[in-house]
Amino acid sequence: MTFSRSRTAPATIAFAILFAPFASFAQDLSDADAREISSYALTDAALGKYIQATDNLDAMPDSAAACDDEGDADSLDAIVARITGTPGAEAAIESAGMSAREYVVFTMSILQNGMAAWALTQPEGTLPPGVSKENVDFYNSHQEAFAQLGSRESSDPCSDQDEGDYEEE
Repeated sequence: MTFSRSRTAPATIAFAILFAPFASFAQDLSDADAREISSYALTDAALGKYIQATDNLDAMPDSAAACDDEGDADSLDAIVARITGTPGAEAAIESAGMSAREYVVFTMSILQNGMAAWALTQPEGTLPPGVSKENVDFYNSHQEAFAQLGSRESSDPCSDQDEGDYEEE
């Protein structure tokens, strides 16, 4: 089977900055960061700003600055610093009406609530502690928008691999 690997404009700098370190970040999340993410209320207005901010980031030219910090981000502050340290990224987000921090928290809230939505579909699934049922309902009612956002990120601009087709072995 052949998989096509295409690079989007900057392959959504935000996704590369935010999602790449998420696995280790989620394990190292401080109580304060976890509370901030859990208490964030997902809304249609914020989703509109988030989509616009992501579009703005997509329109940015590739930037090696997004790849300069190879270490994992271990806090919301560290992820925000990665964004603000990428030339033009903070302005791209702010021009959509969001701060870089809100963009990060919204992203993490999407991930948290998406995982919680999945957990609820499992046999005897229950809402994880600290997760808002309203946010899970928002996530479920906006799955198409989140799927479209996720499908934009098809490669990591920080990857050393070349573009091209990859064979499944």
